[in-house]
Amino acid sequence: MDGIREIFAGMPWWVKWVAVPLLALLVFGGVITSFLTALIGIVFKVLVFVALVGGLIFVVRKFTGTKSTATRGDW
Repeated sequence: MDGIREIFAGMPWWVKWVAVPLLALLVFGGVITSFLTALIGIVFKVLVFVALVGGLIFVVRKFTGTKSTATRGDW
């Protein structure tokens, strides 16, 4: 790790803070993009699932009404 610090010690600031991150994005950009796409897709599917289950519960409770002998606190 000290060798890397010695190499970067003589470089201008823009190499450390602009050029190297841009090269990293250029090389690993596809991996980062695919990871973020998969993560956002999973989160979206989880939210859709939660909304569908909530809608199903709402519809079932709306149509069954209060015909059940159980009270709401009996979960």
